[in-house]
Amino acid sequence: MKNPKTLFYIAAGSLILMIIIAFIMSIVAIRTANKRPVSLEHIVIQSHDIEFCDDIYFAGERVPLEMFNIRERYERELLSNTYFHSNTMVLLKRSKRWFPVIEPVLEKYGVPNDFKYLCVIESYLSNVVSPAGAAGFWQFMKSTAEEYGLEINKDVDMRYNVELETEAACKYFLKAYDRFGSWTLVAAAYNAGSARVAKFMKEQGVNSYYDLLMAEETERYVFRILSIKTIFENPEKYGIYVSNDLSYQPYKYYTVKVDKDVDNWAEFAKEHDITYKLLKVFNPWLRSNSLKVKKGKVYEIKIPKKPFNITHGHIMNLIGDEQFLLNDSLAQDNTIYEDDIR
Repeated sequence: MKNPKTLFYIAAGSLILMIIIAFIMSIVAIRTANKRPVSLEHIVIQSHDIEFCDDIYFAGERVPLEMFNIRERYERELLSNTYFHSNTMVLLKRSKRWFPVIEPVLEKYGVPNDFKYLCVIESYLSNVVSPAGAAGFWQFMKSTAEEYGLEINKDVDMRYNVELETEAACKYFLKAYDRFGSWTLVAAAYNAGSARVAKFMKEQGVNSYYDLLMAEETERYVFRILSIKTIFENPEKYGIYVSNDLSYQPYKYYTVKVDKDVDNWAEFAKEHDITYKLLKVFNPWLRSNSLKVKKGKVYEIKIPKKPFNITHGHIMNLIGDEQFLLNDSLAQDNTIYEDDIR
């Protein structure tokens, strides 16, 4: 007869072996199941139609949704943006940062607030460059930008200055409104060009955007603006929930006036306790590593306040320091001249 202790070890070993075999078999079964073809009959994509108000306005001008083709064109863009959640959510987050910059400029020039949505569809509120060379939030071509007073050279490109490019856009809108007398046609002209819109109006004998036959891009343009406006004004209705706390907050900064040449922006950044990268993030219109300043010219450089100027290196050095998130003593809402700092 075997020793009871030996029997115990045999039983324990057998149990462990059975557990291991069961574990291996379960893994094999799972992997095999994952390789099985899935019948499309069992896949259900749930979505629902959306309702919208019949009284839709752009810049105070009513959209004639009682016309079937107008309603369907609007609905197409609304559905597209509603069910493109990830993209629309990012745009909503960005709007919390940039609308407070754009809206005061529109108000200053007397341009309807709805034109901020035009900026959304032009660039997704980012400094992008189109294949044709249009740049910035408002997508100005170089020649048009210079026509409306934006400085462009090897050192600076003011199409990337949101405030100044918004001013240039407002000047364009007002000039187009003097010509067409309709903000909706102004929006169409921003996409297709004033001369082209005027040509279509003359050839077709109509004076309303909604009666014009144009290229598909321009025919969709205003409806894309309207769909973004509709969703942004009531995102929860369309199943998009963005917390204000998690949205992208406006940049906090103070300005330094520069009226002399800057030989090296990286050195300039170090002098202000920020990185070269942060300097370019806050001043994307700086297009080189130096700046030649003409006599009498003054540039305003944005310097980020804390915590926006906190880098990974700062954090590693300051972890545990309860003061590192406090505002810098220099970071007040005042303008500092570069000579005063040096």
